Amino acid sequence: MVFDTSSTIAVVGASLAGLRAAETLRAEGYGGRIVLIGAEIHEPYDRPPLSKQLLAGSWGLDRVRLRDPEKIAALGLDLRLGHAATAMDVAGHTLDLDDGDRLEFDGAVVATGAHARTLPDTAHLAGVHTLRTLEDCFAIGAELSGSSRLVVVGAGFIGSEVAATCRGLGVEVTVVEALPVPLSRVLGDRMGAVCAALHADHGVDVRAGVGVSRLVSEDSGGGAKVTGVALVDGTVIPADVVVVGIGVAPTTQWLADSGLEVGDGVRADATLHAADDVVVAGDLARWFDNRLGSEIRIEHWTNAAEQGVAAARSLLAGRGGADAYSPVPYFWSDQYDTKIQVIGHPRPDDEIVVVEGSLEERRFVALYGRGGRLTAALGFSRPRQLMGFRPLVEAGVSLDEARGQQPA
Repeated sequence: MVFDTSSTIAVVGASLAGLRAAETLRAEGYGGRIVLIGAEIHEPYDRPPLSKQLLAGSWGLDRVRLRDPEKIAALGLDLRLGHAATAMDVAGHTLDLDDGDRLEFDGAVVATGAHARTLPDTAHLAGVHTLRTLEDCFAIGAELSGSSRLVVVGAGFIGSEVAATCRGLGVEVTVVEALPVPLSRVLGDRMGAVCAALHADHGVDVRAGVGVSRLVSEDSGGGAKVTGVALVDGTVIPADVVVVGIGVAPTTQWLADSGLEVGDGVRADATLHAADDVVVAGDLARWFDNRLGSEIRIEHWTNAAEQGVAAARSLLAGRGGADAYSPVPYFWSDQYDTKIQVIGHPRPDDEIVVVEGSLEERRFVALYGRGGRLTAALGFSRPRQLMGFRPLVEAGVSLDEARGQQPA
């Protein structure tokens, strides 16, 4: 449909993807009503600092705002913060909110992101946390101030960042990872082992290849409080605080009867349309990527930012006139004094070639190849050198050609 000043576009999800979508609608000339709906009470904020600078106490709240309040106000949004969407009817073009309001819309951007996975039967235990929101960050920080032993369950990027930040605060940190090699499903065994060694370099105890059987607790007078993590091998690791970092799940439960196709995210076509007047963006978007020739879902900051822009443009253009969205992914992780950066689509069975620096120094660039083609590049504290390979990843050159080049 054609959107004009009499139209209402609902942006469901007030984090990075949703904010970028709202900004893009205005930048593209849309002058109608935009309703920005967010389950949290906060204006849009940046999530990466939650596991780093904000948790460490080196940044305040003003540093994590995505936009100053004045810039938010200038967008002329109908802000519905602190209210979650509970249902959508695509055919009827309506949204239900948890305050009982029913909103009629002409177009919608669905960007409700993802929520942290938890360990079963642990919700009642004090001292057990996930990290996804500002409140999560504050709660972990408050407990760490009087604690000396932290166990992080899960050695993915969020868990690893929490471990690195807390180790920098002088906390005794143990990381438990069920996989034999941390991050092997993303970076492969060889590079996953380097990530594990980085933790060991800084005095973190990494227990890989062993799962958690249960959390140990005792009655603290005000309820059950975690005191340790029991592993399947019988070991019990003492803990004052436990942070669970075992991944996220797309926040799609509210869309069960919406008419959208839901399955590990909301399924969409190459233009991000999940229905004629509904587009998706961010962590819950599962779209057909023409570059890969398959569906994909990406949980990284850069994708949320770029996809919010692309989704808004696709909505305004309409399903028949929208461009396909096919990015080359980029993400990063700051751990200790090391910046880890990845461009492209690495797979654990890719061929890996180190072309700059050395693994032992934890400063290098490695290229990933599949079927003779360059598919990804990984850098440890080599940002300038890594970014020189980005055009080669985007072009899909041969691995041999990439190996022969040393970008400036």
